[in-house]
Amino acid sequence: MMRSVVTACFLLVTGFVSRAGSQSGAFWTGSWAASQQLPEPQNSLAPDDLRDATLRQIVHLSAGGQSLRVHLSNAFGTAPLHLGSVHIAHAVSSSSAAIDTGTDRPLTFHGARDVTLPAGAEFLSDPLDYPVKPGSDLAISIQFENPPERETGHPGSHATSYLVHGNAVSAADLPNAKKIEHWYQLSGVDVTAPSESSAVVALGDSITDGHGSTTNGNDRWPDVLARRLQADRAGRNIGVLNQGIGGNHLLTDGLGPNALARFDRDVLAQPGVRCLILLEGVNDLGGLARTGEVSAVEHAALVQRVIAAYEQIIARARTHGIRIIGATILPYVGSDYYHPGPASEADRQAVNTWIRTPGHFDAVIDFDQVTRDPAHPDRLRPAFDCGDHLHPSPAGYAAMANAIPLSLIVSGSR
Repeated sequence: MMRSVVTACFLLVTGFVSRAGSQSGAFWTGSWAASQQLPEPQNSLAPDDLRDATLRQIVHLSAGGQSLRVHLSNAFGTAPLHLGSVHIAHAVSSSSAAIDTGTDRPLTFHGARDVTLPAGAEFLSDPLDYPVKPGSDLAISIQFENPPERETGHPGSHATSYLVHGNAVSAADLPNAKKIEHWYQLSGVDVTAPSESSAVVALGDSITDGHGSTTNGNDRWPDVLARRLQADRAGRNIGVLNQGIGGNHLLTDGLGPNALARFDRDVLAQPGVRCLILLEGVNDLGGLARTGEVSAVEHAALVQRVIAAYEQIIARARTHGIRIIGATILPYVGSDYYHPGPASEADRQAVNTWIRTPGHFDAVIDFDQVTRDPAHPDRLRPAFDCGDHLHPSPAGYAAMANAIPLSLIVSGSR
C-alpha cells in the first residue's frame, strides 16, 4: 500500500514537472547575482535617504533570455520591508541613470506591484516576458516608502547607483541623484533559456568581487569570462554569477559571512548552477600574522583548517551535482595591508600545492601561475598589480579570465 502511494505521488509530481516543462520549453538560469551582507556603517545609507525615495541600480547581465525575474533581498533585515514599486528598463549605458523609457516595465509579485519582503528572506518577482541580449545593462528602480530597519546589500558593486526622493521609478533620467557605489536589497536576475543552459558561480573574496577594477567598466575577471563564453558557440547559454565579497574569509566572518556560512544561499540556491569556481583563502592566510608573527604551530594549524574548509565545500558541491574547480591563491608579498613574511608565503605555497594535487578538486585553474612575477614569484606581476600588491589591475583580471580553458566551464555545465 505504501509503495503504491509513493508511486502515485511520484507520477503526479513528475507529470506536473513534465507538463510545466513542455509548456515553457525553457527553464530558469542565473544571469547576474550579487552576494548579500550586512553593510558596514561606512557603506550604509542614512535612514532618511531611503524614506520616500527611489533607488536606481544598474546591473550587467551575462547570459540573455526571453523572460526574466528579479531577486530582491531582505536577508539581513530584522523586520519586514515594504517596497511600493519596482521597475525594470534598459539602461542607456552602464555609467548613467538614464533609461530607454520605451523599455520601462513594472515588476509584479503575485500580480501586485508592491511587495513586502519578510525579515531574513529573499523574494522573487513574477516572470516577465522581457527579451534581453547577453551583456545587457538593466536599470532596476526600487521605490522605498520607509527605510529598512537593517539594510541588506553589496558594498563592492564597482557600479554607480542613483538615489532620489519621491517616486521616480519610471523617470527617463535622474540628473540630480545622489550617487553611491553600492547595491542594496537586490541580489539577482534570472533569465529563461534553452534546456542546455546553465550557470557557473564564482565564489570568492575581493579579487572575485573586483577590487581594483574600473567603476562601471564591468572588467572583473568573471565579467571577462562571461564575454568569452558568449563569444564561444558552446558557451552562449552559460550565465556567470559573481558571488565575491570584499574581505571575505573561508573560516571566519570578515566583511560578510564566511564562505561556508553563505554557501547555501550564494551557490546552491542559484538557479541552473552546475559549475563552481572557488577562489578563497588569501584573507585567512594574510590575517593570521597581520599584526605580528605567530608560531609555526599556528601557521600549520591554519593551513589544515583552510584545506578542511575546501573539503567541506567540495563535498557540498558534489552532493548537489555541481562540478567544482579550485583556483590557486594569487601571490601577495609586498601587500600594503597584510605585509606577509616568509611563513605566510610558505602557507600559501602549501595550500596551492594541495589545490593542484589531483583527486581534490574536479579541475584546477592556476591563477597563481598566471599572475605572478617571473622574477619574483611571491609577488604579482607589475603589469597585473592594481598598486596595492594584493589585488589585480583590470589587465590582471583579463589575464586571469583569459587563462581559463572554456572547456572546464562548458563540460561542467552539462
